[in-house]
Amino acid sequence: MNRFEFATVQRIIFGRGVMRELPALVAEFGRRVLLITGSRPAQWETRLSYAGIKSIRGEPTVQDIQSGVELAKQHNADVIIAIGGGSVVDAGKAIAAMSTQPGDLMRYIEVIGEGKPLEAAPLPFIAVPTTAGTGAEATRNAVIASEEHCVKASLRHLSMLPRIALIDPELAVDLPPHVTAASGMDALTQCLEAFVCSRAQPMTDALCLDGIQRAVRSLERAFQNGHDLDAREDMALCALNSGIALANAGLGAVHGFAAPIGGMFHAPHGAVCAALLAPVWEANSKRVQNRAKLDQVDSMLGGDAIAWLHSITQRLHIPKLSAWGIRDSDLDEIASKAAAASSMKANLVSLMHDELVEILKTAL
Repeated sequence: MNRFEFATVQRIIFGRGVMRELPALVAEFGRRVLLITGSRPAQWETRLSYAGIKSIRGEPTVQDIQSGVELAKQHNADVIIAIGGGSVVDAGKAIAAMSTQPGDLMRYIEVIGEGKPLEAAPLPFIAVPTTAGTGAEATRNAVIASEEHCVKASLRHLSMLPRIALIDPELAVDLPPHVTAASGMDALTQCLEAFVCSRAQPMTDALCLDGIQRAVRSLERAFQNGHDLDAREDMALCALNSGIALANAGLGAVHGFAAPIGGMFHAPHGAVCAALLAPVWEANSKRVQNRAKLDQVDSMLGGDAIAWLHSITQRLHIPKLSAWGIRDSDLDEIASKAAAASSMKANLVSLMHDELVEILKTAL
């Protein structure tokens, strides 16, 4: 067995209705709260007192983080709270981290910056996810879009793990079906990729297997009926498991593709991953030599994982990549950038350029 490391959120609070506990939890860190949320901030005004608020619309940009840090300093924030989907949680995580650093974001961000380690502990950060997708409430990085560079890059450090992840499945009941589908497929993708990736380890394997089982029985149910709380609970735990797993093991080609696509096009991360999952799984299956884990997944997904993944992609009405403006002429560039992406390094096999292009054609 290879050496492995496991680190996660200091405190996880999971269950229906736990959102009611947030004010008391916040009080442990101070009174001056900067709230990071999505496009409907008014819904939280009666639930939580805060000194300042910042809305994130879409995936967070370099400018979003910079303005959020200015706001945190302006209000002398004691604690940062993010209530929203993965983009909102990533934004909160990055703002909490950067609010205490002596340098600017470009000193610490990967790919487009110097990628230096953080030099000071972040402000306390509480993550409250309202979708079941990226598992950002349990990861040590924040994905940030640079409009200048047309790429997404990570700010990453062990100290960026939230102090508290507060996960209430009831917060997701009013999500539109297409968001439930895309975010749920992202969570399933992360469990599958972390389970078979080259850095998989026993602790993450257990979480991935549990997450896969929950998604298989509940993703379609949550899509069909958002108020099915048993299904919402399963998907919330699937997403949490997937975040813990990817932070400690890694991902694979689906997320290797998602990074450059997200930077080059206005394409939602979950929808991109959902469109790519079946073609990537099929390409990996053709090349892998040790099939033990793939056979295990086959047994969980109706005996044929490839067929099951193609089928659920259709049943959930996942759009093709072409829906986001991607064309045949873009595929070579996407494949080249994907080959260099950090997530691609943990893929269970090394895929050649032509294979990467073929995957994209299938998903187009």
